[in-house]
Amino acid sequence: MKTYNLLVLCILSAALLSGCEAGLKRQAENLDSEIEKQIDEFLRKMTLEEKVGQMTQPGKHGEDGPSDIEDEVRKGKVGSFLNITDIKQRNHLQKIAVEQTRLGIPLIFAFDVIHGYRTIFPVPLAEATSWDIELIERTAEIAAKEARAAGIDWTFSPMIDIARDPRWGRIVEGAGEDPYLGSLIARAKVRGYQGNDYSDPERLAACLKHFAAYGAVQAGREYNTTEVSERVLRNVYLPPFKAGVKEGAATLMSGFNDLDGIPASGNSYILTDILRGEWGFDGFVVSDWRSVKQLIYHGQAKDEEAAGIIGASAGVDMEMVSRTYENLPRLVRQGKFPEEVIDQAVRRILRIKIRAGLFDNPYADEKLGASVMLHPEHLKIAREMVRSSMVLLKNKSNHLPLSKGVKSIALIGPLADSRKDMLGAWAGIGKETDVVTVLEGIEQTVGSDCAVHYAKGCDVLGDSKEDFAEAIEAAKQSEVVIMVMGESVKLNGEGHSRTSLDLPGVQRELIQEIYKTGKPVVVLLFTGRPLTINWVYENIPAILIAWHPGIQAGTGIADVIFGDYNPSGKLTVTFPRNVGQIPIYYNAKNTGRPPDANDRWTSKYIDVPWTPLIPFGYGLSYTVFEYSNLQIAKTKVVLDEPILIKVDVTNTGNRAGQEVVQLYIRDLVGSVTRPVKELKGFKKIFLNPGETKTVTFNLSQDNLKFYDRQMNFVVEPGEFKVWVGPNSAEGLESGFEIVE
Repeated sequence: MKTYNLLVLCILSAALLSGCEAGLKRQAENLDSEIEKQIDEFLRKMTLEEKVGQMTQPGKHGEDGPSDIEDEVRKGKVGSFLNITDIKQRNHLQKIAVEQTRLGIPLIFAFDVIHGYRTIFPVPLAEATSWDIELIERTAEIAAKEARAAGIDWTFSPMIDIARDPRWGRIVEGAGEDPYLGSLIARAKVRGYQGNDYSDPERLAACLKHFAAYGAVQAGREYNTTEVSERVLRNVYLPPFKAGVKEGAATLMSGFNDLDGIPASGNSYILTDILRGEWGFDGFVVSDWRSVKQLIYHGQAKDEEAAGIIGASAGVDMEMVSRTYENLPRLVRQGKFPEEVIDQAVRRILRIKIRAGLFDNPYADEKLGASVMLHPEHLKIAREMVRSSMVLLKNKSNHLPLSKGVKSIALIGPLADSRKDMLGAWAGIGKETDVVTVLEGIEQTVGSDCAVHYAKGCDVLGDSKEDFAEAIEAAKQSEVVIMVMGESVKLNGEGHSRTSLDLPGVQRELIQEIYKTGKPVVVLLFTGRPLTINWVYENIPAILIAWHPGIQAGTGIADVIFGDYNPSGKLTVTFPRNVGQIPIYYNAKNTGRPPDANDRWTSKYIDVPWTPLIPFGYGLSYTVFEYSNLQIAKTKVVLDEPILIKVDVTNTGNRAGQEVVQLYIRDLVGSVTRPVKELKGFKKIFLNPGETKTVTFNLSQDNLKFYDRQMNFVVEPGEFKVWVGPNSAEGLESGFEIVE
């Protein structure tokens, strides 16, 4: 039997010699054909139990399965493992699978490599605020390299759920509220993890999750139901998944949620009709943790036998942790379940294992990890991402950056010297000892000439104010105060939904007491979601969001605070004034009675403005950027003709800096109602003081398509508004018309 890597080499060589794209396509088709022949051979030899074994993914020893997992592997009853990070154990189990089973089919080992493996980068929501697609791809590439060196073949990432409700803890794992930006980040993550060939020993198979609309759980409550129309599903929640599939993602994960009354892990419409039928996906789908068995609790299945039938029939190829699929061989023999469904699932799984190179190189190099983990280049990129992802929300009177000549600083807050909380949710195997704290980063930057007066002040949670006095005294002794506040790691991520988005505990009261001292105050905010920070935003002169920035927290933050790096991050999710506004997002509908402050009978609130506290796309700089000369090449364009848009951006300040130039459109009249604004392009540019650049957008009409009244994906002729500016609430305005 020919091996996959040898086939790839031969085919690419032949294609290059032919010098012909058509030849390359034919050779690739031949490769696919050869892979399918290999799979056919396996399927002819496999017993029903061995086939279902490929569809089974237990956790570590004893998790929802027999304690003697080695015997299960030996019998061919396991196809994959998750959460095995001991490379020796990994290779031991692989050796059993490859050398002690009847057919020698290798295992595939999976792990949640979400924002780094050992080198922990900022959480995904933070990475998104960098608006730096190349840098996001690079962090995924590094994560893949480290994880692969530890024996991981497959990551349960990227999480690309669009999220409009910050109460949902898992908003921290995604790119925010916008499907256009989310789609670009989905593709970047897939490229970073997989490269051009995920059999490469420095790459991983990616997994798009959670399919689908998991980010729309009602009330932001984890694992809750979702109710979205098919039009909203296709216009908002599916685009990042479609983009990831187009980029070549190897696998998808079905969600915990139900969708229109049908749980995602038993939903053939999304898993088969859309994913395979419409998009042509040929990889495999893995369930989320026990989500097939949970069809019982949803009320879709009466018992495990029924759950297994529903999950497998819908298109869930591999069951994570639970063991409902173990009933399938008996059901096939009883004539209650078609073996063809099992064969199709096994075919998809084996296809990915072959593409991942596991048949050629099943074992991991146990000596590689030490030279890869925490490599200096990885730390350099981690520091760069910390700096790029920080968002300057306010900087009254140019409070920041601080001078390195400052003689005394009060560093106050429960997160100022925290290591664990810098790592963030889903921090791989990141270790607290790898973290540079904010205190350490600032002390290293200012040196011995500056006195840093550190005081914890209070805990993240709890109502004790006994340490307020120490913090107030530290502030009085110092020229400037940096308050390091926000959420701890345990308030974010899966299973951590919140009904209040206020600063937890007594943190706001501590900020208010320090503010009373009259000292200049900078608030450094750590969070994995938008928070309701009205008082802080109205009163504190300088506010920086650092999110949960990973192991290079202190170094990257110090770079920004002291001006070695000019912040350029922009929000990718709206900050509400209070939870009563949720869901609030920039690309909403206009309604039949748009908000009007002077008209009571319009869509708004009577106790707070209808606008957000801070809009999508917002973020300041230490310099000032001015926009001018917005031009659209043609104000009338025919269908399928691109729209050329130009704008001049000038750095009118005295510091060099980066600006994310954002392009929004509005389709004014449609067969169905359209959002008031939609992001359709952006470019991150660098400008020296006094420099002007002309930024050009070549807007494809494919970016203007939506699902119309008949659920056709189309561009409709008509008038469009265009805005180009620094965020979703500001910018220059123009327009064009599409004519038939």
